[in-house]
Amino acid sequence: MLLTTVAFVFVLGVLIFVHELGHFLMARRIGVRVITFSLGFGPKLVGFRRGDTEYRVSAVPLGGYVKMAGETPDDPRTGQPDEFLSKTKWQRFQVLIMGPVMNILLAIVLMWVVLMQGDREFSFLHKAPRIGAIAAGSPAERGGVRPGDVVTMVAGRRVDTWEQFSMAIGMKARREVAIEVIREGRAVPLTVTPDAQTKYEIGDIGVFPDVHPSIAQVLAGEAAERGGLKPGDVVFAFSGQTITYSQQLTEAIAKHPNQVVVFDVQRGSERKAISVTTTLQGKKGRVGISLHDDTIPVQRGPWEAAKLSVRRNYEFGGDIFRTLVGLLTRETSPKQLTGPLGIAQLSGDAAALGWVALFGLMAAISLNLGILNLLPIPVLDGGHIFIMALEGLARRDFSTKVKESLLLGGFAVLMLLMVTVIYNDLTRVAWINRLMFWR
Repeated sequence: MLLTTVAFVFVLGVLIFVHELGHFLMARRIGVRVITFSLGFGPKLVGFRRGDTEYRVSAVPLGGYVKMAGETPDDPRTGQPDEFLSKTKWQRFQVLIMGPVMNILLAIVLMWVVLMQGDREFSFLHKAPRIGAIAAGSPAERGGVRPGDVVTMVAGRRVDTWEQFSMAIGMKARREVAIEVIREGRAVPLTVTPDAQTKYEIGDIGVFPDVHPSIAQVLAGEAAERGGLKPGDVVFAFSGQTITYSQQLTEAIAKHPNQVVVFDVQRGSERKAISVTTTLQGKKGRVGISLHDDTIPVQRGPWEAAKLSVRRNYEFGGDIFRTLVGLLTRETSPKQLTGPLGIAQLSGDAAALGWVALFGLMAAISLNLGILNLLPIPVLDGGHIFIMALEGLARRDFSTKVKESLLLGGFAVLMLLMVTVIYNDLTRVAWINRLMFWR
């Protein structure tokens, strides 16, 4: 709980600070007097004044703000050149846009740092999505997908790699999706309805790549050695269950203590079925092997990591826009949306894995924050920009009453969104979900 709280405060604090810093720096650059720079809303907890600006930390940590002189028509105005509304529309646009821009730049920098660390990746991720195995009773099986098919299209979008395929399917939980596969040299159109997996409702159709783990080590005197397993054996199946990842095999073995199980392995050019009697360790089955997945080491230089960071953020940004469009067209489930409680849980989980995972999560959230703030919804930065654009087209400023009506509408939209994400967060808490008798 403590780790989750600290991680959440750190993640949100950094993202809010960077966003508001963008507004602050641009305002100062064009000569706007900044009255307050606040992390958080509500009553002030701590703060200090330097020059014309009060810097503070406030009680509600779910946002922040930069208060500028003469920022709204209702503010006291003297007509001095250091007031926000005394500036041209182009100058005000620069102030408004810099918050989201800073979040997008932060996402690129954080992803660059993560990519610079190097890692091991599954070798299949960047290869064409050729189906190696299909889960029994899965949406893929019901939809007519076969082993050996190569998926090329998902919902009209071309997919060239397993990574792209997983992202495209992941946004379509419980929605009928048209896919196209190449089978025996010809294109075959199919329709699948992905199941919703995990508490975040990630779409999955039950297909696996054509890869299998290998046995890295067989412990002396253990069940695997007695049964005849050897290092280098590639495990295709376990008691009839196709095995793709080492974690699958580990979990399958654990569920069969003190039982005779069958390993379907490839040894050189020979395929063998090897029977092994598992032993008991605690309450789980054990055979005494260590496993190795088909992974490749990835090491990137600074320039390569920077280019890849820009490309990935561009691709993720496209996925965010597709998700937003999917919400409007009801192709994407609103249950995939996450609010403060969900971000807190994700932050704690990522922090437990280490700073690299935490920075990766921060990059994703920062990109989302930057893009969402550009939406033309009054109250958001993009909404203010949108109103200024409409005023520019009309060649006149709107009245205070019109602007207040637009802002009220934007506030209502945001409140509806906030209610939705908080409800989603609550349904992911087990004991609260049990109390929701209507679900």
